[in-house]
Amino acid sequence: MFRRREPVPFAFLAEADRFRSNVTPPPRPRASFGELAGRWLLGLTLVAGLVGALIVGTPALSSPATSPAQQSQASQGR
Repeated sequence: MFRRREPVPFAFLAEADRFRSNVTPPPRPRASFGELAGRWLLGLTLVAGLVGALIVGTPALSSPATSPAQQSQASQGR
């Protein structure tokens, strides 16, 4: 195969990963008090829900301390 002698069109796209801009983006606007309070309230609600689910679900996950062997009355009569 022969190499092309003319430059490849759009060669700057191949160098796009090395491109650095000297233009800084504008600073992000600060969150208002309402937005901050909403974020805190949402986070607190999620944490409270997880803790509540853990507290409610813990007794269901625990095995009984003593497991008495109970037999039905029908099996005892024989």
